[in-house]
Amino acid sequence: MPKVATVLKNGAAEEASEEPPGVTTIRNEVEEEPPSSITAMTSEDEEPPGLAAPNNRNHFFGNINDDLWNDWRWHYRNRISTVEELSKFIPLTIKEQEHLKLVVKKYPLSITPYYLSQINPYNPDDPIRKQAIPCFAEIALAGIGFEDPLEEQRNSVVPGLVHRYPDRVLMVLTDLCPMLCRHCTRKREWHKGGWVRTPVEIQRMLDYIRSTPIIRDVVISGGDPLTLSTQRLEHVISSLRQMQHVEIIRIGTRCPVVLPQRIDDELCNMLSKYGPIWLNTHFNHPRELTEESAKACDKLVRSGVPVNNQSVLLKGINDTVETQRKLCQGLLKIKVRPYYLFQCDEVQGTEHLRTSVETGIKIIEGMRGHTSGLAIPTFVIDLPNGGGKIPIQPNYITSKTDDKLVLRNYQGRVFYYRNPKGIGHTGNGHKNGKRVTEPLLWPPRTDSIPSITRTRDASRAIIRP
Repeated sequence: MPKVATVLKNGAAEEASEEPPGVTTIRNEVEEEPPSSITAMTSEDEEPPGLAAPNNRNHFFGNINDDLWNDWRWHYRNRISTVEELSKFIPLTIKEQEHLKLVVKKYPLSITPYYLSQINPYNPDDPIRKQAIPCFAEIALAGIGFEDPLEEQRNSVVPGLVHRYPDRVLMVLTDLCPMLCRHCTRKREWHKGGWVRTPVEIQRMLDYIRSTPIIRDVVISGGDPLTLSTQRLEHVISSLRQMQHVEIIRIGTRCPVVLPQRIDDELCNMLSKYGPIWLNTHFNHPRELTEESAKACDKLVRSGVPVNNQSVLLKGINDTVETQRKLCQGLLKIKVRPYYLFQCDEVQGTEHLRTSVETGIKIIEGMRGHTSGLAIPTFVIDLPNGGGKIPIQPNYITSKTDDKLVLRNYQGRVFYYRNPKGIGHTGNGHKNGKRVTEPLLWPPRTDSIPSITRTRDASRAIIRP
């Protein structure tokens, strides 16, 4: 019969500090904090669950009361960060443990108790597990890709401030995260330990934004900026709101997914004072749409903060039409708009999770017409060398002339579409005073369109301007 473990780290029942520790405190904890006390419990009457994993809170953390479970600081302090701790919850062979220990030397491990409770411990292909638990392929394929494929460091005008697009900047306030996602774009930062930008560094960012009036949109990111205290976050947001040219503030965070307890009344009340603020989060699989996550998103929306979702296309996790449709329809049900579906970046240590670009195109094509357009995200590639994001779509133009397009719809049916002339053309859509009456469906009469030119195969993608 399976053993079920519960974790309560020393001192976790005490009052939480103002915010999670910075790099100095983290290092001191590693050196000074005594090991966690692990209590193993057995259940003789319980059989292992099936592959459709339930919420394992009662199995894993049955001795944690609701007050602690609903405290985001408790979850942060009690993250599972060693292979030894992980093996108390997830069955791992000795060989698997040895492999994972090699991985975490290069790419560390960190999972919140909340997110761990969503994992099916008996399914090695569980889509939640694959996002959180290290895999030996991370180091076996580590030579493929780049540390910084988007060249954020090259585009940084001051430390932590990326200015790539004319009217937008990205503020990287910390590399601390509640969970270290195995597909993280900034995986290169993990070996540096936890850090938070100093007040001097943040002031330099604010000074640059203040002196650059073309900037109208500021994205606050990390790591995860919601690992900072609400008070520290408010200092940054209130400073930005004093700049008249800053119209929009966006926050990039995965807390609604991996630590929904962080979306508390204090945070929402603060955010409500400085709108318009948009929050972009990162659901990747429909199993992540839990009651707790839905509640967090609802609190944000009721505070005047719209929530968008930016998924990453991941092999074996969400790389099917069915999974993406279920995810995006579920997002709309919890008041979250599907925004982007990212092709997984060429980051070292993530090659095993990357799919072909064609997979993403086929997913979008399989969703179009079969669900609301509101549920269909834009599939994008964030180009290497700092090239920026470009949208990739299925090719619905099969051929064209100067004044006609031949288009196919989601059913594969083909239609003519008259293409109006540009500015200055005096035509009225008629030919010799008579309405053009060419057939709508393919194939056309060959004598009616004598010079149709093929542009490219319908199965290939075009880049939308």
